[in-house]
Amino acid sequence: MSVGALIHDLRKARGWSQGRLATEINEAFGTNIDREYVSRWERSKVEPGSFYLRCLSAVLDVPLAVLESEMKRRTFLSDVAGTAIAPVVASDLLAAGFGARLRGGPTTDDWEAKLANYGTEYMSLGAADIQRRVSGELVIVQQQLEQPQLWSVGARLMTLYAKTFPGNDGSRAVNWYRLAAEAADRSGDDQTRVWVRGRAAIALGYEGASLGVADLLADQAMAISEKPSLGLLNAIMGKAHTAVLRGDHPTARRLLEDGRRIFDAAGSHEQTSDYAVPWWRMNVFISLLAARLGDERTAVEAQEAARRELPASLPRFATHLEMHRGLMLARSGDRAGGVKYARTALNALPPDKHSLTLRLLMAEVEAS
Repeated sequence: MSVGALIHDLRKARGWSQGRLATEINEAFGTNIDREYVSRWERSKVEPGSFYLRCLSAVLDVPLAVLESEMKRRTFLSDVAGTAIAPVVASDLLAAGFGARLRGGPTTDDWEAKLANYGTEYMSLGAADIQRRVSGELVIVQQQLEQPQLWSVGARLMTLYAKTFPGNDGSRAVNWYRLAAEAADRSGDDQTRVWVRGRAAIALGYEGASLGVADLLADQAMAISEKPSLGLLNAIMGKAHTAVLRGDHPTARRLLEDGRRIFDAAGSHEQTSDYAVPWWRMNVFISLLAARLGDERTAVEAQEAARRELPASLPRFATHLEMHRGLMLARSGDRAGGVKYARTALNALPPDKHSLTLRLLMAEVEAS
């Protein structure tokens, strides 16, 4: 995708005209561009320089590194290999990659079993452990991408890998989500295409990070298929969170009701996988959304419902619920009490169970 196409997609995701985008930049940065100038960017007649890339990053709420990466993009496989090599010893990755190429690598069934295992482990292991292991898997799977079905495997692995980086850290998480969406498209499997985008949208929306990208991916998922699925559910709930964080409470409430209907049709029986959305996890989504809305009754109902079914093996999610209560206190005016409540809940969880998302949630409570 060219940088012009990315600007076009992000602008459309916000529902803005080209003139509106020009106005937003002019008002924020004291410039004097017009609709035609934006049109020339989008048609790739001219490329925005570094100053205007910073302007676009700010008004479209997308990390600057994402726009810059489109200006100097490399091939898909080079991006995967180059980004994956950092967390793991290079020699180990090279050996794994060459070994997979020589031996043919795991079968599709083997990969599906690996994905199922990672989905379960993600719920309890730390991000660093998952990151190291999945980076090695990415180097192996890229050696097998002559098989179309393995693009789906690669897409889901990339989505998991992206979630080990905070969505507000700049390029890493967002770039991996975009790579995952591209890989899913190459798989030709609409279920994977929707799930990858939806999972990215709920991850970013829940974290309150890169809202423009979260909206864009959610809209893409919803456009691909309206069939009830976990991917569509994630997309709708992710978009609901971006709406409330922008102050659009009516849209957030409407999307919540849409999400409830999709959940009734597609909710999971599996309880302990990152690929699943059982009743308790749906209520974790609702709990934070309602806390952000200031809807105490709905939040408390969701928290109580989640606690009744939350597996004891997943204490991290019980901490999420307690921190949502801290957010509610802070938003109601008792900032000191809310911060203390949330901090106490976080400190009660063993440090090795902490997640990037919990730390971002603590920061949100402190900023309320």
